[in-house]
Amino acid sequence: MYVCSCFGITEQQVRDHAESGACTPRQIASACKAGTDCGGCVRRIQALLGRGACPRRELIDRGAPEPLGAEVPELPAAGARGTHGATPGAVPEATPGALPEAA
Repeated sequence: MYVCSCFGITEQQVRDHAESGACTPRQIASACKAGTDCGGCVRRIQALLGRGACPRRELIDRGAPEPLGAEVPELPAAGARGTHGATPGAVPEATPGALPEAA
């Protein structure tokens, strides 16, 4: 059955990409473009991934270590974002889409 009619991506193709390591809708989109046009299939992709389509995710959920080369986002240190507890005189990071504050 088709999941993404915009790009002709089937449930089996989503499962195949999940078997190859794509465990999030964003990773599926990178692999085959599903979910990048109208977005109507994203919830279906999420449902497929949530039903055991990604064996790597199940291993990670059980506490298995990430395989070498796995993408792990670097998290900022505690207190590194925002202005609460910022160093005096430090310039806070810009938030995308935020308007500059009036002086």
